[in-house]
Amino acid sequence: MIWPADLLNSPPAVHLPEGYTLRTFQPGDETPFYELMGLAGFGHWDDEIMQPWRDMVLPDGWFLIVDETGGQMVTTAIAHHRPDALHPFGGSLGWLAGHPDHAGKGLGMAISAAVVRRLLAFGYKNIYLNTEDWRLPALSIYLRLGWVPLLYLPDMEERWRDVCAKLGWPFTPQMWPAGHAEFS
Repeated sequence: MIWPADLLNSPPAVHLPEGYTLRTFQPGDETPFYELMGLAGFGHWDDEIMQPWRDMVLPDGWFLIVDETGGQMVTTAIAHHRPDALHPFGGSLGWLAGHPDHAGKGLGMAISAAVVRRLLAFGYKNIYLNTEDWRLPALSIYLRLGWVPLLYLPDMEERWRDVCAKLGWPFTPQMWPAGHAEFS
């Protein structure tokens, strides 16, 4: 998915529900982060797994949402400097994860908006994210925030047809970029 060019000058608003605080990563947050990643279905995380991703984190680009009642980390997402052939000077939203006990409160939307704002503040024009088709709650957040599918592989249109049907989202591939040439 990509952040569309027509929204590059329109950073999304961050709306955080009462009782939660948005902040950036601080030393000592590693263990709660790894635990949250496991709760969110990303398997086992540790310093070794995190190191390659940590090297790409933008300054103040690792966001956390904390439940004010107990101080528990409940949502995370990261702004990465992550250029590749498809996304020259690319910035990406990565590792959106939320605690299942706090689902449905708008935390994923708030933290995703914070990541997009950070990427835009750093001047990125090629902003993207990668995710799996089965991560329907995350895909719903991204679509509602303004992200659009990038049809860069032959099977992408059919995969998005299925995702849109599951989410009740309009299937409009004629409005989505189809590969590197239309994106850059």
